[in-house]
Order: sequence, then structure tokens, then C-alpha cells
Amino acid sequence: MSVLDNWKQWEDFLANRLHHAQNEGMSEGAISKLALQIGDYLANQVEPKNEQERILSDLWSVADPEEQQAIANMMVKLIKNNG
Repeated sequence: MSVLDNWKQWEDFLANRLHHAQNEGMSEGAISKLALQIGDYLANQVEPKNEQERILSDLWSVADPEEQQAIANMMVKLIKNNG
């Protein structure tokens, strides 16, 4: 089972990776850029596996680059608050 199959597992996976990056001293700017790269990769290479991912994919597909960065930043903030 992939971490993408279940939203909660995906959140937990991201939270683990975020905490690791922060503990290694990665800056907020670097985390933000990485979140954008991950979002772009997922949107272009991975089929959404659940409703939440479908919504994010649909939003990403209509967003301009600035809005995509905002979506990525909101995902980081969501993970910080829930993880």
C-alpha cells in the first residue's frame, strides 16, 4: 500500500519528512521550494488516489505559479499544524 492511498498516511508521511528536514536545519524557504517541486511532480506524474488528492490536483491544474506556491505553502502549514 502506497502512502498516497490514504490521506492520513500521506499527512503522517509528510509530517515525518518535514520534521526531519527541520531537524537537519533546512530553512523555511528551502522547505517551501521543495514543497512546490513535490506538488508539481505529483500533479504531473501521479494519479490522485483519494478525494483530497483529487481536489489538490484540480486546484493545482488551474493555478498560476504564484498560486501553486501558495498551495504548497498551505500544505506545509497544514502538516505543521496536524503533524
